[in-house]
This record gives sequence, structure tokens and C-alpha cells, in this order.
Amino acid sequence: MSKYLLLLLSVCGGAALLSACNREASVEAQDDEMTRARARMVAEQLRGRDIGSARVLEAMGRVPRHLFVPEDLRAQAYSDHPLPIGYGQTISQPYIVAFMTQALDVRPEHRVLEIGTGSGYQAAILGALGGQVYTIEIIAPLAESATRTLAQLGYTNVHVRDGNGYAGWPEEAPFDRIMVTAAPDDVPKALVDQLKLDGLLAIPVGTVVQELRIMRRTSSGMQTLETLAVRFVPMTGKPK
Repeated sequence: MSKYLLLLLSVCGGAALLSACNREASVEAQDDEMTRARARMVAEQLRGRDIGSARVLEAMGRVPRHLFVPEDLRAQAYSDHPLPIGYGQTISQPYIVAFMTQALDVRPEHRVLEIGTGSGYQAAILGALGGQVYTIEIIAPLAESATRTLAQLGYTNVHVRDGNGYAGWPEEAPFDRIMVTAAPDDVPKALVDQLKLDGLLAIPVGTVVQELRIMRRTSSGMQTLETLAVRFVPMTGKPK
């Protein structure tokens, strides 16, 4: 082999290696930037307000929210507002995710039902807090995408299926906690029936005007513990 060809191979190989190193450095720099953005989100948007649960703050600081939003919106992933994820749906504002999660006080022994998987981010937060999480998404492509993302991140305790949230997940009931991330005009009876006695439900209710209700199931019915004015996408699929 000629000296010229050896030199050419050496240069080309070095250039390829340099290019690969540059790509790896770029990915590491982006990861570092997202880690810092996530830490700012926790400090300013959550701890700086009324999110005091150490477990919720830790989960929000660990789950990579930017991997649950479209790639062209990742720079905004840790901003204090919802983001579109396609099909007319959104990923909720980080504060609302933390508020609802804190209100439900999810524990490792709990079975949790989520209605409205979306991108899978809220399910990942619930999964990070332990227990078994069952999440339903009525839009099949979103359910498929969330399933892939959650699997890639190693969430073996989060179970996704596409279906109508109004029916709940009766074969896995009863649940200790239920979270609904889309707004029906009233609390679906099936979800109340699938909630354990003394279990907690977080659900936005209303059409033009919505309120987030934190409710407990008691022997005498559903008790509202807390409310908050919110704006969620409508819950679709209501039976006729």
C-alpha cells in the first residue's frame, strides 16, 4: 500500500473520529443544558411556589421532560407553560403536573389510574413515585409513542393502552389513586366506582370554566378537598 493511501486513510479516519467526538460532545452539552434547565424548573416554578413534597420535587428533577415533547420544542420543555404534542393535545405546565401529583400523595404501594396519557410525562412522574401505574389514551398514535418513550426510559411499572377513559380500566380496579388530565363536564361514574374507599381523585371538570377538583371517596360519597382554576383540553369519548 502506498504511503499516500496510508496518509489518506489516516486523515479520513481521523476526520471521522473527530466528527464522532464532536457529535458526542454536542449531545453531552445538550444533556447538561437540559439538566440545568430541569433544576431551574424545580427551584423556581415548583419549590418557589407551593410544591413542598420532597418526593415530588425529586421525581420532577429526575424525569427528563424534554424527551416527552416534540424535538423542535425541546428548548421550551422546562418553561412554565403547556406545550402542544400533536393531535390537538398538550403536555401540561410543569406546575400543574407537580400540583396534581402532590395532591394525590402517591406511595409505592399504590395502584394508580391515569386518564389521558398524552406524551407519557405525567405517567412517568407517577411511575417514578412507585406502585403500578395504568394509563389510558384515546388517541392511538399518542398511546404508541408514549409506550415507546416510557419503555426506552425503563418504566416497567407503567402500563399504557389506547381506549376510552370514560370506561376506566375495570379489570385492574380498584385503584388507590386516579388522575384525569383532560376535562369532562362532570365526574365519570365509572371512575368513582373504580376508586377505593378513602382513595383520592384529581380531575379537572367543566367546559368554558374549569376547576381542578381533588376528591376523596368516602362511605357517604365523594368529598371535595381542594379546587383550583385550570384550563385542560376537553375529555373526549363520552358515551351517548
